[in-house]
Amino acid sequence: MQYQNSLAFAKQLDQEDSLAFLRDEFHIPKDNNGKEWIYFTGNSLGLQPKITQKYLQQELDDWANLGVEGHFEAKNPWLHYHEDLSIKMAKIVGAKPIEVTVANTLTVNLHLLMVSFYQPTKTKYKILIESDAFPSDRYAVESQLKFHGFDPAESLVEWKPRNGETLLNFHDLEQIIQNQGDEIALLLIGGLNYYTGQFLDLKKIAAIGHSKNCKVGIDLAHGAGNILPNLHDSNVDFAAWCTYKYLNSGPGSLGGIFIHENHANNKDLPRFAGWWNHNKKTRFNMRMPFDVMEGAEGWQLSNPPILSMAAIKASLDIFDKVGMQALRAKSEKLTGFFEFLIHQLDSDKIKIITPKNSSERGCQLSIQVKNADKSLHKKLSENNIISDWREPDVIRCAPVPMYNSFEDVYQMVSILSLTLSKGKGTNAAIK
Repeated sequence: MQYQNSLAFAKQLDQEDSLAFLRDEFHIPKDNNGKEWIYFTGNSLGLQPKITQKYLQQELDDWANLGVEGHFEAKNPWLHYHEDLSIKMAKIVGAKPIEVTVANTLTVNLHLLMVSFYQPTKTKYKILIESDAFPSDRYAVESQLKFHGFDPAESLVEWKPRNGETLLNFHDLEQIIQNQGDEIALLLIGGLNYYTGQFLDLKKIAAIGHSKNCKVGIDLAHGAGNILPNLHDSNVDFAAWCTYKYLNSGPGSLGGIFIHENHANNKDLPRFAGWWNHNKKTRFNMRMPFDVMEGAEGWQLSNPPILSMAAIKASLDIFDKVGMQALRAKSEKLTGFFEFLIHQLDSDKIKIITPKNSSERGCQLSIQVKNADKSLHKKLSENNIISDWREPDVIRCAPVPMYNSFEDVYQMVSILSLTLSKGKGTNAAIK
């Protein structure tokens, strides 16, 4: 669309926004003077829905009034609590309910999934990641390689941007797989890169990896609730994600698991076992031999932490009300407006390194700062702009369609403009 550089235009977009009502359903943090922050860090921790307290209180009340009987008699019986989450989460990530469950946390799930899908041999043992993977992914992969007796320096393969570039190129991935695919057992790729904001074509990654019989897994931490990953149609073998970023479930909350239905009934896949991935029909017959459940539930281990799940349920009910398609459409308009305004600054001190094509990015724009001048980020923070700095030289900004407005975007760039031109912070905004 044709954007305009004015506050009036930003307000007009907000008036026309069919999802604008969602902002009032979230707690917007405020400074000591009661002024709202312009919160652009939903890519690190999503804001709290106002209904979360009610959902948590319901479970606290049932616990207080019912004790252990809450597993069966609570308003939302705890025994099957996760099943409703699976249905709603499947819609968000584009999967079938049998392919999704909510359990454990992100890195724990990556390890549990690699138990099943990283089965190295003497000749096919390498793991491929993107060179700038989130540190936790790198640490997890390196520890898996060491656990199996391999040296990460020799057996960890990196998909790197080309010299002088910041984004990954699929031709390079194809070349790596063509040359080393017979030695690569697993691709574990961040579906949306935390640093650049690049959203990778998951279906293409799966096809490239499977062409050499490599298993393909995706870390969707920065993608779930942000983009449309269409996990089932992508044909990736597995995926994992957290729920505290775009899924607004609170700090350190549970993660999500996707197992493609191609593996749903494969009980021969190696895996770690616990009470909660045993067949639910015989789970309470304590002396039965282990009988693994079908689908993603077969990777659960322990009974679900209901208080954490209550916060997830609160957020997922909002997603279910509006749908990912509508959220994605607004997201593209928000980042389009954001990108337009930053280009209007025409500053040689900053540049956007996130892909220009809206289909290749989520709601994050990564702003690279010349000479890694972190003081720019500090000055924004002093003026109620809550973004985050990622070493060595990037300010990550995520206008989230659930609760950010077009006026938020305009005000942020106005303050950025004054900060760049004056070299100091100011509370004024360009009208």
